[in-house]
Amino acid sequence: MFDISPAEWTAILLSLRIAAVATLISTPIGIAVAWLLARREFWGKPVVDALIYLPLVLPPVVTGYFLLLTFGRRGLAGAWLADHLGIVIAFRWTGAALACGVMSFPLLVRPIRLSIEAIDRRLEQAAGTLGAAPWQVFTTVTLPLALPGVLAGMVLGFAKAIGEFGATITFVSNIPGETQTISSAIYSLIQSPGGDTAALRLAIVSIVIAMGALIGSEFFARRATRRLHGS
Repeated sequence: MFDISPAEWTAILLSLRIAAVATLISTPIGIAVAWLLARREFWGKPVVDALIYLPLVLPPVVTGYFLLLTFGRRGLAGAWLADHLGIVIAFRWTGAALACGVMSFPLLVRPIRLSIEAIDRRLEQAAGTLGAAPWQVFTTVTLPLALPGVLAGMVLGFAKAIGEFGATITFVSNIPGETQTISSAIYSLIQSPGGDTAALRLAIVSIVIAMGALIGSEFFARRATRRLHGS
């Protein structure tokens, strides 16, 4: 039951790799977007807000299909990347990371935005009156105070990326050793004779990873909060 095969280890490690890359790349963008939505008013803000959270309500297959149309070998951006830079994203693990990043982005942005909105703006204004430039206010006041939300968003995004299936399999297919994550490996196993045990084993592994991520998120968020409040 607990004898994990080399193919299963490959799927597990690939899932962790894809989720980690997706989270690390999405986090700086997510922080910038969260700050923009929390601190700025501009024309079309409701539309931008809706677009960010759209992957949460769209069928994942639809998101994956639009990624394929955009970043596929003959897609609008994919063709240019392949012809001019030699970069092919579709049906590669990097494409899986892109799909996971898109699907997990709303869950990453939301807690960061709420953390920034909860910060007393008088603290930022005080730093500004003391001569700090806007970027210094952000890096020394806003970002440290929003750290618990950043950590929570990163872990939620990571957990979502680990479990992503629909957009990934649509955009990059289910190629063992290249794009086959835990979710797609389970999908293949439950359709194969005698694959139930291995599928259950991978399901347990995914639960353990998700639980570890959520517990870690709570631990680091509490620790960051204690440091910020000096207790």
